[in-house]
Amino acid sequence: MLKCPDMAKKAAVKKQAAEEREIILRVYEAGYHIVPHIKEENVDDIIAEIRAIIEKHQGSLIAEGAPVPLKLSYPMTTREGDKNVEYDRSYFGWLKFEAPPEVVSDLEEYFRTTRSIFRSIVFKTVREDTRAKLTKSPQLREVKRTETLKTVHKAEEAAGPVSEADLDKALETITE
Repeated sequence: MLKCPDMAKKAAVKKQAAEEREIILRVYEAGYHIVPHIKEENVDDIIAEIRAIIEKHQGSLIAEGAPVPLKLSYPMTTREGDKNVEYDRSYFGWLKFEAPPEVVSDLEEYFRTTRSIFRSIVFKTVREDTRAKLTKSPQLREVKRTETLKTVHKAEEAAGPVSEADLDKALETITE
């Protein structure tokens, strides 16, 4: 039995539609610094906009670190209008989410164009919790750099304590 061209076209269109419905989801993490002079109630609006971008692409949140005020390790400079502005504090937050790859370009564009966010990153990651967990703080021991290790011979140990006069004489012979 021969297939007519219309049936072949319909089959191809159905196959393409099925492929388009199959969305490839990946896991991403986004970190961002919000300018410190913004009011705390406005921070929630920024988070809502980020979530809206993810949800627009049928993405879902996995984990979130709400923005917290933070003193930066070093000042960060950003361009605002025609001048450079330096920040030593920010609200830092992060999101871990699952979404199709198209969300990355929209999210990066949002971070780039929003004046309230001065530093951000979006990267692909894994679903598992990858944060380091400290179960026990490491044991530290104090070492003084001025102390030197010296070996004591058994004969010297048996001789007993050395007088200051003997030490002075030994130092003179060494320095000569």
